[in-house]
Amino acid sequence: MTALSRPAAAVGTLPVEMAVEMAEMGAAARAAAAVLATAGTDAKNRALKAAAAAVRAAAPAILAANATDVAAGRAAGLSAAMLDRLALDDRRVAAMARGLEEVAALPDPIGATIAQWTRPNGLAIARVRVPLGVIGIIFESRPNVTADAAGLCLKSGNAAVLRPGSESFRSSRAILAALHEGLAEAGLPAAAIQMVPTADRAAVGIMLGMTGLIDVIVPRGGRGLIERVVAESRIPVIRHLDGNCHVYVDGAADLAMARAIVLNAKMRRTGVCGAAETLLVDRKVAATHLPLIVRDLLDAGCAVRGDAAVRAVDPRVTAATEADWTTEYLDAVIAARVVDGVEAAIAHIERYGSHHTDAIVTADADAARRFIAGVDSAVVLHNASTQFTDGGEFGMGAEIGISTDKLHARGPVGAEQLTSYKYVVRGTGQIRP
Repeated sequence: MTALSRPAAAVGTLPVEMAVEMAEMGAAARAAAAVLATAGTDAKNRALKAAAAAVRAAAPAILAANATDVAAGRAAGLSAAMLDRLALDDRRVAAMARGLEEVAALPDPIGATIAQWTRPNGLAIARVRVPLGVIGIIFESRPNVTADAAGLCLKSGNAAVLRPGSESFRSSRAILAALHEGLAEAGLPAAAIQMVPTADRAAVGIMLGMTGLIDVIVPRGGRGLIERVVAESRIPVIRHLDGNCHVYVDGAADLAMARAIVLNAKMRRTGVCGAAETLLVDRKVAATHLPLIVRDLLDAGCAVRGDAAVRAVDPRVTAATEADWTTEYLDAVIAARVVDGVEAAIAHIERYGSHHTDAIVTADADAARRFIAGVDSAVVLHNASTQFTDGGEFGMGAEIGISTDKLHARGPVGAEQLTSYKYVVRGTGQIRP
């Protein structure tokens, strides 16, 4: 093993055999990435479509593996939100397959010209999209990330090294088998999509030190995982922090619209990162809008923790603490507060939010403009549910995660966001004076 391929963190602290195996995976991924970088669009799309068909055909095996994972997770005391993230059913397996087909239908980002211009000396310069190379994806709970991440990496000409959490290990392995069928159908190397063969947490530390073999790390999971990756990685990270998302109901909000959006944003799926965790209501409509919105939430089984003004509208509301404003519940719980207008809502979100997704409900175009300009989040919505923060809903086919970074990629990370660029310069014999 060369100095380039040996993970620095492995020496003396982590199992040598595991480090050697991981380095071999990385070298194979690097070789596969070179093939994918020049693979034609037809080959990549053929692999994606064949993988989709294989996922559908393998649904019984995938669901059986997932049932074992869910049973183990339940026995281990996973929360209801975590179990919801982990569980697959016929509909979710079908969605995985459909997502692969939707990614195949997208334009191929590789080789696309982003910009071009000609200099006075006649040099023609173009900025052209290229793959990142090898992408390491470390994720928890959601087995569908196996298909989503692999599909997006393949479309964008990148090799993928997947490290699922122990709770979804069997499910992910069953999905990977179907993905490999797609690669074989298109004549692409199996090493283009690999999965770390162990659930040992030491594997994460090894991955984070595989400089020269992995180009980018994408962590997708809870705060503990993200913080560890950011602290330990020697490789650039596209990170996804907490989804502490807000819905602000402005004084000019339509009541029926506000009720529908808040209920959907919180309760459609409480375990997704785009679920609303805090409700802010303009004091101007606290008497008319707040009681009905709070009742909707409570009647739907959502616990509401509010300030004094919110507690006054329904005795079932409990007192919010300072910690509630920064909590990503991923459960049927929401914090609620009455604020004095759009500027106060913006100030609350800036202080307590995670820069993920925030929404305003209002018929006032000026209030919407101020909110959109003032809220520094990856996704800001006007008159729509926060649960639309999703690569599929954005027309990306799928997503590898929601980035809260400002450098390189922000918001849903799809195939296009998994690219870099290079400059191609064409001349007619020019030399520099």
